Amino acid sequence: MTWLRSLLFSAGSITSTVLFSFPSVLAFPLPFEKRYGFVHQWSRFNLWWLKLTCGIDCEVKGRENIPARNGIIFCKHQSTWETLFLQMIFPPQVWVLKKELLNVPFFGWGLATLEPIAIDRGAGRQALRHLCEEGKQRLENGRWVVIFPEGTRMPPGKKGHYHIGGAMLAAHTEYPVVPIAHNAGQFWPRRGFLKKAGTITLCIGEPIETKGLSAREINDLAEQRIESMMSDIS
Repeated sequence: MTWLRSLLFSAGSITSTVLFSFPSVLAFPLPFEKRYGFVHQWSRFNLWWLKLTCGIDCEVKGRENIPARNGIIFCKHQSTWETLFLQMIFPPQVWVLKKELLNVPFFGWGLATLEPIAIDRGAGRQALRHLCEEGKQRLENGRWVVIFPEGTRMPPGKKGHYHIGGAMLAAHTEYPVVPIAHNAGQFWPRRGFLKKAGTITLCIGEPIETKGLSAREINDLAEQRIESMMSDIS
């Protein structure tokens, strides 16, 4: 039954991606808010379809920690799920991602219309400068910036290296950092086809006020808070 439920979800998700991608590209001349609102419905559909087919729901803790102004989200990365669900809490937002994702048929085409900050991971310091320049622009335009500091999806119980790029953006702009932890990987594992029914716990930590802090201090604080919340969830 789990296999069949997972197959139904995948079929619906792939179909919705194809159907949403072409109108998303055609909507490119429209203002960002219009484009974002349309693609946001794709995420909403997939989360609804995930709950219907696979029985995966979510409990959110710490909504009171969301600051009134926009900021930079440092989120644990375990699954595809969080890239969808964060849109339910922090719209409008843009993502820091590897530029190769924009070349993925259908999915990447639609994603490119949402002004992501696409990074060439092999570009070294040039990539960090690009992140700070593009990130500052997005923040000043009122967007939330979503960063997965570990850079790649990590399985439950594992911790990756927290890269400094997001913290450099925070130190450069002095926007608050909101740390987020969750256990989505227990239900929708990375590179995993089978999905396990249950309730994901997502925790929003107290924001980090970055004014006067170095990038290293910001990164260390974010790591401590995220991993502390992960221990509580586990």
